Amino acid sequence: MELRRLSRLSGVKWRIEPRDEMRVPAVIYADMDLLASMDDMVFAQLTRVATLPGIVGGVYAMPDAHWGYGFPIGAVAAFDPEQGGVISSGGVGFGISCGVRLLSTGIDLAELEPLEDRLADRLFAEIPAGVGGVGNLQLDSPQIDAMLTGGARWAVERGWGTERDLGRIEGAGQVSGAAPGEVSAKARARQRDEMGTLGSGNHYLEVQWVAELFDIDRARAFGLAEDAVVVTIHSGSRGLGHQVGTEFLRSMWQSAPQHKTSPAHRELACAPIGSAIGRSYLGALRAATNCALANRQILTHLTRKAWDEVIPNAQLELIYDMSHNTCNVEEHEVGGTRRTLFVHRRGATRALPPGHAGLPDDLRAAGQPVVVCGSMGTDSYVLAGSDGNMQRSFGSACHGAGRVVSRSQARNSWRGEKLIEQLASRGILIRSRSYRGVAEEAPLAYKDVTAVVDAAEEAGLACKVARLAPIICIKG
Repeated sequence: MELRRLSRLSGVKWRIEPRDEMRVPAVIYADMDLLASMDDMVFAQLTRVATLPGIVGGVYAMPDAHWGYGFPIGAVAAFDPEQGGVISSGGVGFGISCGVRLLSTGIDLAELEPLEDRLADRLFAEIPAGVGGVGNLQLDSPQIDAMLTGGARWAVERGWGTERDLGRIEGAGQVSGAAPGEVSAKARARQRDEMGTLGSGNHYLEVQWVAELFDIDRARAFGLAEDAVVVTIHSGSRGLGHQVGTEFLRSMWQSAPQHKTSPAHRELACAPIGSAIGRSYLGALRAATNCALANRQILTHLTRKAWDEVIPNAQLELIYDMSHNTCNVEEHEVGGTRRTLFVHRRGATRALPPGHAGLPDDLRAAGQPVVVCGSMGTDSYVLAGSDGNMQRSFGSACHGAGRVVSRSQARNSWRGEKLIEQLASRGILIRSRSYRGVAEEAPLAYKDVTAVVDAAEEAGLACKVARLAPIICIKG
């Protein structure tokens, strides 16, 4: 990215001044090296987002930002319905409510070491993964309606989890306002056999250990200790969410002339929040979010089942479940006025600060746990929302390392079977049904996750709590 087009406000804060049709500035949080790794499409997409009707405050790019579809991945923007604000399918993305949940296990690294191979095999056998992966649960139409309305609560009520789980999920595991009737027959058909499946791409289930603590008090509040073993599950709304995104992107583009919202690019197709298509999309989006929450809940149940067969004394407790690729209705202060905004987070996550009313009582003093996923074979981090980040990014933070090499380039650069051997030599066990999928997720295809979280911390978006090192990774 050409630095001459940016104003540097601090070591990790850069500003693109409004020009031409931009309604607000764009802000990028990144150090010099991370900024240099962002291609010019990040600049182009941020400036396009800033032209959308009803956008307020600014459009923000997280340190892991990279080119995406519509919005850059790692972008946050908020829209005011009282000022003609819009909702954009491209601003949410196709992996609706793709997210991460973090679980403690009650055991430490020494207890796990002699059982790693058995556990890896058991998890791989129990967790359906990969392109077209299907689960053992097939839903009929009324059951799909109930799932799209009930989210993780629907899953818990059927025995796939506990009431305590719901207290550690955004929105208590269920998004209100879902409209299953706005989800097409094709989207439903894609999901009928996919509940309780990981999927492919960058989705995974990983067993990790706490290799380093940065904030003892917050770690204790989250239930983390040095050498403790944890599990992260990264998945979302699978085929249903992708279909919802695809269909509404097309409908929004076709209806743009009548709403006078024709954006600078088809990928930014949008509709007024209060329009018929805007309301329809919101209903479908919330239903797809419930699908993702239910899917991760079922995956948690399957994970607990596999662990119990190998390590019966383990107690897998949910620390937190966070979504990215969302649009949430939130209260924020902009220009000295409290407003109700529709906050799009494309490849970014909420990072609520300490004291926020949206947090569970026992986490409120520490702030929201934020899991920043590393690439396969690299560390991940647990962060906590920072004081003041509501003004800096609408209470948002990064969600991962961010790609620097496309999937096709990765396939041409690395061999999956070789990567599995190399990671095994480092004590990291990979289980996957696709060498191609492993190659696409090669560690060097992503940015340095440590640099990403350091920039997020310096920017005041979130603070580091713990570093997690991988032991077992189940990939699609």
